[in-house]
Amino acid sequence: MSEPPKPPRTKASRVKPAGFPTRKQILDFIAESDTPAGKREIARAFGLKGQEKIALKSLLKDMADEGLIDIGPARAFHKMGGVPKVTVLRIVDVDGSTLLAVPERWEAEGVPPPRLRIMERGKRSALTVGDRILARTEEAGAGWVAHPMKKLAKGEELLLGIVEQQDGGALLLRPVDKRNRNVTRIVELGNAKPGDLVLAEAGGRAPKMTARVTDILGDPFAAKSFSLIAIHKFGIPFTFPDRAEDEALAVADLPLHEAKREDLRHLPIVAIDPVDARDFDDAVWAAPDEDGTNEGGFRAIVAIADVSYYVRPGSNLDREARKRGNSVYFPDRVVPMLPHQLSSDMCSLRAEEDRAAMACHLTIDKHGKVTSWRFTRAVIRVAANIPYEQAQAAIDGEAENALLETALKPLWACWALLAKARDKREPLDLDLPERRVVLDEAGKIVSVAIRERLDAHRLIEDFMIAANVAAAKALEAKKAPVMYRVHEPPSREKLVALKDYLKAFDVEFALGQVIRPATFNRLIAKIGEDDAKPQIMEQILRTQTQAYYGPENAGHFGLALGSYAHFTSPIRRYADLLVHRALVGAYGLELPAPKNKDLPEKTSLSGEDLSHMSRVGELISQHERRAMEAERETVDRYVAAFLALRVGEVLEARITGVQSFGFFATVEGLGGDGLVPVSTLGAERFLLDEASRSLVGMSSGDRYTQGQRLPLRLVEADPINGALRFELPEGASHLPFRGPNRGPGRPSGGLQRRGRPSNIRHSNNPRGKNRK
Repeated sequence: MSEPPKPPRTKASRVKPAGFPTRKQILDFIAESDTPAGKREIARAFGLKGQEKIALKSLLKDMADEGLIDIGPARAFHKMGGVPKVTVLRIVDVDGSTLLAVPERWEAEGVPPPRLRIMERGKRSALTVGDRILARTEEAGAGWVAHPMKKLAKGEELLLGIVEQQDGGALLLRPVDKRNRNVTRIVELGNAKPGDLVLAEAGGRAPKMTARVTDILGDPFAAKSFSLIAIHKFGIPFTFPDRAEDEALAVADLPLHEAKREDLRHLPIVAIDPVDARDFDDAVWAAPDEDGTNEGGFRAIVAIADVSYYVRPGSNLDREARKRGNSVYFPDRVVPMLPHQLSSDMCSLRAEEDRAAMACHLTIDKHGKVTSWRFTRAVIRVAANIPYEQAQAAIDGEAENALLETALKPLWACWALLAKARDKREPLDLDLPERRVVLDEAGKIVSVAIRERLDAHRLIEDFMIAANVAAAKALEAKKAPVMYRVHEPPSREKLVALKDYLKAFDVEFALGQVIRPATFNRLIAKIGEDDAKPQIMEQILRTQTQAYYGPENAGHFGLALGSYAHFTSPIRRYADLLVHRALVGAYGLELPAPKNKDLPEKTSLSGEDLSHMSRVGELISQHERRAMEAERETVDRYVAAFLALRVGEVLEARITGVQSFGFFATVEGLGGDGLVPVSTLGAERFLLDEASRSLVGMSSGDRYTQGQRLPLRLVEADPINGALRFELPEGASHLPFRGPNRGPGRPSGGLQRRGRPSNIRHSNNPRGKNRK
């Protein structure tokens, strides 16, 4: 007769089995074990040996088949519907300041995966939505919590690509990312077919990684597929749950409380926007100040959609808006921060419709200085939605407009004062071109062109900046919390790099001076209209820091402002919504929801908003950078699609970067980014000259240098990944520079990596109309 099994050496030691463990004893042991419980741990805990281990293996398989347990990482068991003690989680959402995650692997049929609250250590964290982590988990109260152990690589386990079939029948997944040239063997195709754009789960590790198709996105060359690629690649939320859509319908019926709002419907307030604007979140008005103490000055109103009235702290809409951080603007669609019921309807300042607004009243003296401001909740009726081009044409006398005398001319006169103050302040002035993709009604590309920049654009920007500054200072005056827009000065390391870069142009740059935005403006003015100007401006842009959101004020270097916050676009930026809530609380502008509405009562900052400002600032800054990269890559895909019809043509191009393996070039006036491999430059050997950042022929002395303009033949344009490839046209021996490459007339600067800098106008532009 064998000895009875030894008691388990864990919390499960309370169980004293008289023989082989029962199902309940195994479940209790798995649930109470402090460490992952695999077959070996279970056998050791119950003292099983020999044939008993074989029986245990059979029992565990039966329990898994019966849905009692599941197997997790390292073949550790856990109760079905539960989570392994240590497992891989994917962060999918944020609730207030708390990140939520789900198990990456979940096979409990009929049981939804639990959402675990991430318990982070320290004040700051690099974790955000989309990250994968290895975490220790535990059940706490009514839910699960996870303690991160380490951050895992992301992006490799979920693949986005196009199905290709080889001659032998093998199926491969070709990635859409131009930086990834590796194809993956497809082991499970599902209903997809060759040529489809799909999402697939990766299995195994390179070079033996395989793919299992999970979602079919359709024809990659169809209209609107280019933005869809970016949406899935960057994990941008593009649908709203029913609870948020239902809430949007409910709040759209909220009364305006006209009796409690300032009535501004008698004023000819106008909204000036891009011709293709999808939402209208701001409108402006100005008139000469009749107060004798402000002779030559103006009164102005910047009216902004009162989004905080509809999107209340802690509501379903609030949670979804925070998860997104901002709207994302593609040539063919907008992925809004708020459901369309609000973003393009009730919160959109459309002409001839009564709308709730937050009004910023400004008093401006004859020198352009804003001497006072006040904020009210108002009801407005926009007189007209006027495209920039039409407003400019009316001012220039090239078109008629019924509001020319009553609205437009006073606005331009007031702007002349604001522009005077801006010129005195000398903010950073980088006039870098912005591409505009024009589509027809079917979504096909009509043209790609540089967006024209008019005085009408500058007018709106200066009014928005004035309102943003007023919002920040108004909150500071009340010692209220502010979600600042921060742009710190360049670091010394970047300034040293800029100095070294400018040496190739014989341009001096003193490091000992006090660096201000005007320092860079004078540098650009010194260069004049030389061919080197575009790449020098791009290098100055690279020298700048990335703007971000946060509750601690460090000023805005690019705009040369001491206090700055975003107030003017709460439809599409969560930071602006927080500033509106802060103004409501600081200046007693609360308007409660009706008692019969199942909505939070307050529209001011909640306790959760106040306690997690830093964390929220980090999250929305990350979301902004995600949106910028997605937008930029999508435009690259449209440019490649547009140029695909011109493969074989010789185009005017400019070298944007130089590497030992070749140089990168962009098509003048269109953009895009393509490689000229060094192997296509001929039999001569070329070396990378670090000093001048050029590719130099060892025998001929021929140079290919960043900034150099030259004709190139387009040999490939791939719309799926946005990549271009060029080669020298036939008989191009005269193209390279020869001899030494010095002086502003002989551009020689270069980039040591491929790609373009993020446009600082995304960071500094208070309204971001380039993203509408």
